[in-house]
Amino acid sequence: MTQTADQKSEQDIILTPNAAKRVAAIAEKQEKPAILRLAVEGGGCSGFQYRFGLAEEIESDDIAVNESGVTLVVDEISLDLVRGSAVDFVESLGGSAFQVTNPNAASGCGCGSSFSV
Repeated sequence: MTQTADQKSEQDIILTPNAAKRVAAIAEKQEKPAILRLAVEGGGCSGFQYRFGLAEEIESDDIAVNESGVTLVVDEISLDLVRGSAVDFVESLGGSAFQVTNPNAASGCGCGSSFSV
C-alpha cells in the first residue's frame, strides 16, 4: 500500500482486496480509471453518510491507498471521520454493496450507510 499527502500511516484507511477487485471490474466496464473516492457528507438517518464514486484523478489534498492496482482516495476532511476504517465489498442475500467498517462511528443505522460520531 502506498499513500500520498504527507505520507500518512498505512493504517489511515484500508481497501480490501475484495473491494479492489469490484472497483477494477466497475472501472473496466465504464472505461474509467480504477480510482474509488470515499467521501463523508452530512445527512442520512444517523448524521453522516458515506458516498462512493469513481474518480477521474487524485486531487492534491487526497489521501490515496493502493490495493491490487486500484486506488482508494479520501479527502483530508472526510479522513478525520473514517481514519482507521476498512472499505470492503460484501455480497449477501440482501444485496451487494461497498461497506465501511468504521471504528470512529459511535452508532449507525440499520442499512449501514450512515453513522454518527
